[in-house]
Order: sequence, then C-alpha cells, then structure tokens
Amino acid sequence: MYERILVPTDGSQATDRAVEHAVDLAKQYGASIHALYVVDSGAYASLEAGADIVLEALEDEGKQAVDHIVEAAEREGVDVTASVQTGTAYQTILDYADEEDCDVVVMGTHGRSGLNRYLLGSVTEKVVRSSDVPVLTVRTHDDG
Repeated sequence: MYERILVPTDGSQATDRAVEHAVDLAKQYGASIHALYVVDSGAYASLEAGADIVLEALEDEGKQAVDHIVEAAEREGVDVTASVQTGTAYQTILDYADEEDCDVVVMGTHGRSGLNRYLLGSVTEKVVRSSDVPVLTVRTHDDG
C-alpha cells in the first residue's frame, strides 16, 4: 500500500510524533521515508540587507531537522532520503509529493485554534485540503 512516505518537518515537537508514526508505517509496509524541510521564501523575501545570512541560517536549521528524521529512520532500518528546499511551504510539500510519487504524507500539527490559526494559517491544513494522496496528521498535545 505504501512505498514512499513523505515527512515534512519544521523541526518542532509536532514533527517528532509524526516521525514515530511514519517510521512505524515504513517498517510495516517496507516503505522508504522522504524527509523534507522547506525554507519558506516568503519569510525573508522582504529583507534587503542580510537576506543571504538569514537564508543560510534557515538552511542550516533545515539540515538539522531532516538529519533528525534520517537518524530515526536509520535506527529502525528504514531507507530514508533527505531534502531541504526553498519555496512556499505547503506548495513545495505538494510538489515534492507529486514529483517523488509519494503514497502518503505524514505531518505534525501544532493544534492551534481560534485567532492564532486564522492569523498564522496552517501549512498542514493547506496540504490536507490540496493533496492528491492521503495525509496522516499527528497532533502534539500541549501540556501547558
């Protein structure tokens, strides 16, 4: 059923729980994992001076985030591919899933609601609404 599982990451705890689910699915189905971090081009587009420094820092953050997924997958004997790309987060995730012929997207959600969700938007929600493949969302519960 699943051969290629896409795990988009932002390096947060929400991703940690999603990685657990993705690795478990990959083991059950003999699938590989694709770890993806998207440097959101809109987040720094308005910067003139220092944009290259910000971009480099975000790319380093992305490398660390995908490396975390690589380590988790390899620890369980799951094949894994890592990628750091630049673009609009939700669209880059959808494009990657299509280009790599992924069968399912497993991603975390921060569980925002109300005004925060309205103002910040939700990458996960946009992926769920637009994806041509199933999307498994894993919610992180805040204790505080």
